[in-house]
Amino acid sequence: MEIKYDNIKVIGFDADDTLWVNETYFRDTEHKFARLLASYETENKIDQELFKMEMKNLSLYGYGVKGFVLSMIESAIDLSNGKIAVDTISKILDLGKEMIEKPVELLDGVEEVLKQLSKSYRLLLLTKGDLLDQERKLEKSGLSEYFHHIEVLSDKKESNYSNLLEHLEVEHEEFLMIGNSLKSDILPIINIGGKAIHVPFHTTWVHEMVHEADDNGGYKKVNNIKEVLEIL
Repeated sequence: MEIKYDNIKVIGFDADDTLWVNETYFRDTEHKFARLLASYETENKIDQELFKMEMKNLSLYGYGVKGFVLSMIESAIDLSNGKIAVDTISKILDLGKEMIEKPVELLDGVEEVLKQLSKSYRLLLLTKGDLLDQERKLEKSGLSEYFHHIEVLSDKKESNYSNLLEHLEVEHEEFLMIGNSLKSDILPIINIGGKAIHVPFHTTWVHEMVHEADDNGGYKKVNNIKEVLEIL
């Protein structure tokens, strides 16, 4: 199926793992967390229990580092049967602070693409996560000048996108979303009548993975964000 993008007027960009590195830091922290709890369980079991805790807490804390840290602390208490040392809790908190203080590492070609597209399109930054943390990362990235609007969403479901596009007076068929997550950035947009370009990242959070049967096509996939310039 040929996909045409000649009617696009507004382009939305995901942030984490589309513009800059993010998931890698979560995976690294999970390994460090497992080492802290190595006397209680295997790393595989710790990873499984932490993921279950994250899913249980997602509706309470939302996405981002802070909710992740709270889930690590709660998992540590459960896995240790309440015997976790205060010193270990302190180290878990330090892991979270390290994540927040990480430098922003832009992915290859990002600024070149934003600079070029901002000349012809209205660009939006649409991300989810902790508001303060995302604002901090955007400031560190130096990319703010390229975006007409920046939105930190509580989630990226069809209703979230539809409500935002209506608020911004953007027609669905004139909107293109670019991101690394099929579940959050691509499929919801296709389902509401927009267009999408998938830019996979080498690491994907399990929660963001979709079953192959749910991937209904209707979008283009590129290996590097710079290839977007060849499409538009």
